[in-house]
Amino acid sequence: MTNYCVIVTTFSDDENGKTIINALLEQRLAACVQVLPIKSYYHWKQKINCDQEQQVIIKTKTALFEQVKAVIEQYHLYETPEIIQLPITNGSVDYLSWIEQTCV
Repeated sequence: MTNYCVIVTTFSDDENGKTIINALLEQRLAACVQVLPIKSYYHWKQKINCDQEQQVIIKTKTALFEQVKAVIEQYHLYETPEIIQLPITNGSVDYLSWIEQTCV
């Protein structure tokens, strides 16, 4: 079941997020992208920060991680964007089949 994964990133600029999401979907690198409002607390450049962001959850094939990462890095406005891959270790056969059929 490790043929599939979730990739997590964040953005604070809605237009930038739409650019990334549209590129992933148009290139069929993602079967589904979900966006959730979050508040992020983090260390950055010797300061503790708190920002309103959007968390992006990308459902895709594990083999497409490097391509998804490249798209995020190409378009993202952050100096160091979050790009984390989480394996899907189990799931609905029908849902995973849909990911398989939807992504290149």
